[in-house]
Amino acid sequence: MNVDSIRAYCLSFPGASEKLQWDDALCFKVGKKMFAVLGLDRLRLTFKCAPETFAELIEREDIRPAPYVGRYQWVMLDRLDALRDAELQDLIRQSFEMVAAKRDKSGGYKPPLRRAKTSKKRRIKPKPGATGRSRFSRRPTSS
Repeated sequence: MNVDSIRAYCLSFPGASEKLQWDDALCFKVGKKMFAVLGLDRLRLTFKCAPETFAELIEREDIRPAPYVGRYQWVMLDRLDALRDAELQDLIRQSFEMVAAKRDKSGGYKPPLRRAKTSKKRRIKPKPGATGRSRFSRRPTSS
């Protein structure tokens, strides 16, 4: 697979989006959670996999634990052709499903809900030199 086909495939999942982060990394996300990262300057692909799949993949040539997130069973392909296209698509799909399931504890994907804005009471700070009295407080009357 090439960059364009990986990008099109990742964006074909429901609720998937992309964001350019860390200078050259095209991150594919479901909600705010990443499921794949495509390095553009130095072509490489990172994605999450199941623990048993992780152990098998890192034994192959040009596949290694991903820096920083390898302990969470993320692998990095140093070359985009390190896996056959069908196998790579299956692994990306599994990554999406794992991340979407973790995001939604019920196991399925739910589109993000928009939160209603809650109003917070603002505490008004007194201006420097103010007496601390409210402008509505009763002032002593002069006789």
